[in-house]
Amino acid sequence: MNRKDFIRKTILGGGAIITGTALAKQVSESKEETVGFNHIQNTNSKIMENVILHKANTRGNANHGWLQSFHTFSFANYYNPERMNFGVLRVLNDDTVAAGMGFGTHPHQNMEIISIPLEGDLEHQDSMGNKTVIRNGDIQVMSAGTGVQHSEYNKNQDKEVKFLQIWVIPNKQNVAPRYDQITLNEAERHNKLQQILSPNADDAGVWIHQDAWFHLGKFDKDFTTEYTFKKQGNGLYVFVLNGDVTVNEQALNRRDGFGIWNTDKITIKANSEAEFLLMEVPMAI
Repeated sequence: MNRKDFIRKTILGGGAIITGTALAKQVSESKEETVGFNHIQNTNSKIMENVILHKANTRGNANHGWLQSFHTFSFANYYNPERMNFGVLRVLNDDTVAAGMGFGTHPHQNMEIISIPLEGDLEHQDSMGNKTVIRNGDIQVMSAGTGVQHSEYNKNQDKEVKFLQIWVIPNKQNVAPRYDQITLNEAERHNKLQQILSPNADDAGVWIHQDAWFHLGKFDKDFTTEYTFKKQGNGLYVFVLNGDVTVNEQALNRRDGFGIWNTDKITIKANSEAEFLLMEVPMAI
C-alpha cells in the first residue's frame, strides 16, 4: 500500500483499521512467530535485541490550528513505515483540542479505542446512543466491532482539552459495538501500579477484546518497583506522561516511549516525581 492510499484510508476511519492490521501482518507474514513492528534501524528509533526507544521529539506531529496531535505511530498524514505499531498497539496519539472544537462524526470498525483525558472535558456522542463527558481521572473504551460512528468535542469554550487516544487491534472481529467509561481513583496509583484495563470484564478497570493490560503509575522521586508481565509472549510499551523514569537501564523523559519484549518483568524507578502509562500487549498479530 502506498502513502496516498494509507492517508485516504486513515482519514476514513474504518479503513484505517483494516490498513493497520494489514500493514502489521505484512511485517511478518513469512514468519511462524510474528513480532508486530518493523525491525528497521533508523535515526528516530533505537532498536536493540528486545527494546525500542521512541524519544518524544521523534513523534509525528500535526498542527491543524484547532488540533495539535503527536503520533507515536503512523497516523493520517504522518506515515513512517518503520513506525506502524508495537504488537497490537496500533495508535498512540497525544492530542490537544482547542476550546469549543473537536472531531466531527466519523466511522470506525474492528478496533478497540481507548481515550484517557489528561486535562479538560471531552464530550463524546456515538451511534449507539451514548452522549457523555469524560474528564481527567476517567478512562473510556469503545469496541468498534461491526461498525460505529462517533464524535468528540471539547466541551468548554474557554480552555483546551488534552487526551490520549489509543487504538488496539482486537483478537475478535465483527463483535457487537460496545461503549464504557469509568472514573478511576487516583490514590490507587500513588507509588503503585493501578490497573486501568484488562481482557476481563470482572477485573479492575475497563475491558477490551484483547489480551492486554494497562496500568498507570504516579511515583515519588526515587520510588522503585517491578512490573511482572501478565502473559507470556506479550510486550510492554511505556509512555511517560510527566517527569523522568528509568526502565531497567533506559532513562526516559516526558512523552518518551519505550517498548520491551522477550522478558517476564521490568524494573521502574522514578528519577523525579513522575507519571506514566504501561501498556502490555500481545506482540503477535
